[in-house]
Amino acid sequence: MALAVCFSRALSGLHAPLVSVEAHLANGLPAFTLVGLPDTEVKESRERVRAALLQSGFDFPARRITVNLAPADLPKESGRFDLPMAIALLAAAGQLPLAALADYELAGELGLGGELRPVRGALAMVNAARDSGRAFILPRISAREAALVHGVVIYAADTLAEVCAHLAGVSLLSAVSPQIVALDDVIYPDLMDVRGQGAAKLALELAAAGGHNLLMQGPPGTGKSMLAARLPGILPAMTQDEATESAAVQSLGSQGFELSRWQRRPYRSPHHTASAVALVGGGSDPRPGEISLAHRGVLFLDELPEYDRRVLEVLREPLESGEIHISRAARQVTYPARFQLLAAMNPCPCGYLGHPRKVCRCTSEQVTRYRAKISGPLLDRFDLMVDVGCLSLHELQALPAGESSSEVRARVSAASERQWLRQGKMNAELSSVELAEVCPLPEADRALLNQVLEKLDLSARAYFRVLRVARTLADLNQDSYPTRSQLLQAIQFRRGLANFGSN
Repeated sequence: MALAVCFSRALSGLHAPLVSVEAHLANGLPAFTLVGLPDTEVKESRERVRAALLQSGFDFPARRITVNLAPADLPKESGRFDLPMAIALLAAAGQLPLAALADYELAGELGLGGELRPVRGALAMVNAARDSGRAFILPRISAREAALVHGVVIYAADTLAEVCAHLAGVSLLSAVSPQIVALDDVIYPDLMDVRGQGAAKLALELAAAGGHNLLMQGPPGTGKSMLAARLPGILPAMTQDEATESAAVQSLGSQGFELSRWQRRPYRSPHHTASAVALVGGGSDPRPGEISLAHRGVLFLDELPEYDRRVLEVLREPLESGEIHISRAARQVTYPARFQLLAAMNPCPCGYLGHPRKVCRCTSEQVTRYRAKISGPLLDRFDLMVDVGCLSLHELQALPAGESSSEVRARVSAASERQWLRQGKMNAELSSVELAEVCPLPEADRALLNQVLEKLDLSARAYFRVLRVARTLADLNQDSYPTRSQLLQAIQFRRGLANFGSN
């Protein structure tokens, strides 16, 4: 009898628990038994492994084969276990040295000819393996993605034969170095293209500098979507930990992670017909949804009232907690979802309520019903609301070009850096206790704020959101603490939410 053990990783949300792939050969009639809670994709690996071994020039053991994927109570899915199963079988049969297996973790799907195909979640698996002290062998495409994780030696292979030659010490694989696109080479739409709209531009700058949620309201054609498309160009750079977190989540999605997007904040813009599952994630094998794929970036919802109300309501919990829990009968996973919500909408169904040159024919009941699609609790989670007004063609042509995205981004980056040095996070993430420490108010200003919020009938949550925006205004102006004028300006950005229900 012979036994060999090699290591791989399963996926459970963003976590990648260790899996021991145990191959045991015994005397008896030839058979191949696979145990350890494998799903259909993993069960089918028996035929892929058999064909790949034979096509790669190895002998397939004509014995009673048992492969166990431990721990047994952890569901195993996808073809990532093909490669470790093949290597464990060869080691158990004496065709590879057993001692070499202890220093590596492996993942990869096998083709019938022995070629290696990329696997989903490579970056998440390698990120979880950082403290194991083992190197990781992956298909070449997956290895390029996984090499972004510091502290792990990554080897890339194209075929099963190359992996075997490396483990046998015959022909060593070369370690993969990360291939990163410089951020300076990324071209975004420029904020200079937007004429006028000073209040909206300031709100956009505030949202970028503090990570605040922003709602833009205005008639069609006033530049709401144009402004939203320019937000990525003024966002502060990601930290190494933020970039790794974001890339790991994206690697779990059906489209995987593109190397060109490393350290670029995600910008997701789902269509208003998207379902609740598309936003939060799910499925029998849960995958991340739009809110998780936007982790550490922006989720833009255009035409906000056109979304199904039940879809919008699923945003409320992750906007507060920064994560989403998905429970299914056999699987429960948690994905991070600390995203910045940016939304745009028309003031009424026809879009022309308050337009200076066009007549709105919507009744008050239609307007009320249209706005009622956005619940009060969801509105309460926006830090800023701004009206994007309508400008005539003559006004647009007469207005001078504004600041470029690079100028605004310099201020945003400086404000963001002050926040990280002071508190280790963005202002929008500050708790009430932390906010009291970094944003103390004189008694007169506190009384004024309480009076205004009481008059506007705003919630306790709104109180702290106003303080966070005021703190960001102070950071943009390099002030130690918010001034009264900055506090009033923050209240003004909140005033539109208080009056949202009125026509």
